[in-house]
Parts: sequence; structure tokens; C-alpha cells
Amino acid sequence: MIAGIRIAIVLTVIVLVTLVLLPVQLTSNRFNWKLSWYLPRWWHRVAVRLLGVRVVIHGKLDTHRPLMIAANHSSWKDIVVLSSVADVVFIAKSEVKNWPVFGWLAKWQRTVFIERERRRQTGEQVSEVAKRLADGEIVVLFAEGTTSDGNRLLDFKSSLFGAAANALEASPTGAVSIQPVAIAYTHANGVPLGRFGRPLAAWPGDTELTPHLMGVLKEGAFDVQVCFGEPVTYDESSNRKRVTRDVEAQVRSMLQAQLYGGGKPLD
Repeated sequence: MIAGIRIAIVLTVIVLVTLVLLPVQLTSNRFNWKLSWYLPRWWHRVAVRLLGVRVVIHGKLDTHRPLMIAANHSSWKDIVVLSSVADVVFIAKSEVKNWPVFGWLAKWQRTVFIERERRRQTGEQVSEVAKRLADGEIVVLFAEGTTSDGNRLLDFKSSLFGAAANALEASPTGAVSIQPVAIAYTHANGVPLGRFGRPLAAWPGDTELTPHLMGVLKEGAFDVQVCFGEPVTYDESSNRKRVTRDVEAQVRSMLQAQLYGGGKPLD
């Protein structure tokens, strides 16, 4: 009963906040106002509080531009979490456009959708990412290319870093900064999530969205550690595969430290 009331209140407030901010965001998108860069962070800050997701930040967001964030990916909550701490846009697979609720939110946040099966369109979309980077936007790349179960890091795909190479020509410094970021869900209701508990926070691709979302809302509180690593400079002399491995190694190290080294919940 209490859980049902809480879920109803959370969903009602999220809908009301969305109805207030959405017209402003759509207008900003249409006229290319920079307000469209910043407004999503306000919405996501409300969302993380209502969802009971408590964010602990380690390190700092790089101040250099152009900047690409390369992060691990285990849940739709990763998008809400990262958007609550920085003004970012995302790269996502084209299927996300058709997802209920999350597809609409992604389009409103000006996500760049990549159709990997169509090589010609993929090139155009990578160019769009490069343009966003060169314009000063922070672009988030989930470099595994899919979601994990929250217990491990999948291999990063070097092909997804092509946008960084494409942005070099438009970069005022002739380089792009790539910052590794690890997102680790460590506690639920103050209790450490072990190997068997982490899939509760994660959203593997074969899990139905609605039951998973209801489970998250019923759980009430998750602690997530967001770790910013040392930025890696990508310039004309860089080897894309080597940069990918360097970034992946940092994310793996930070993720393992939080999952198996005892990430601390908030007081």
C-alpha cells in the first residue's frame, strides 16, 4: 500500500515537472538556444531525487573542450545520473527512438541516434557528433555498445570513438579530450549490493522495462558512485585502438574499485 502511494506520487510529480519544462525545451531545440543544453540537468536533478537515486561524485569533470565522456553502461538510470551532474548529450542506438517514455526523453534531450547497420547514415551521424563536440557540447559515449549486468565491464568498441577523430579539424586546439567515467551502483537502502543484487539496479537488454521500472520505484533508494578519471588527449598522432584501451582500462579500474573495494553510501 505504502509503496503504491509512493510510486503514484513520484510518477505524478515527474509528469507535472515534465509538462512545465517540456514546452521550454522544445522551443529551445527549435531555435537552437543554448538553454536546451542546460534545461535537461534541472529535470534530471528532480528525477534522481524522486527516484531515490543518491549520487556520490569522485573526481571532477574535465574543463577542456571539445570533451567526450566514455562511460560504462548498465541501466537507463545511467542517463538520469550523468544528466543530473553535467550538461551532456548522448549517443544512442537508433532503436531507442521507439522506446516508450525514454525514447521521447532522448529526443527532447537532443540525443544523436546511430544506425549502425547503414554505413552511409552512420558516417553522417558521426559527423553530427563531431559537430556537437566542436560546438562545445559534452557528448557521452557508452563505449560498450550495450548494457551489462552491472557486475563487469564489457570490451569497449574502438569504432565508436570515430567521432573524436572527426572533431579534430574543428577543434580550436587540434585535439579532443576523452574522459573515462565509471558508474557503479553499490547500495540499495543502505545495504551493499553484491553480485546477485546488482542486476536489480542494472537493466540488461532482455529485461522488460515496465516490471524493472516498478522494481526500482519500489526499492526506494540506490547509491551510485560516479567516478571521473584522468582525461586522455586524442589528436592527429593518436592511435584510436590504443586510446580506446587506455580509456577502457581506467573505467575498468574505477568500476572494480567501487564494486569490490567497498564504495560508501551517503550519510
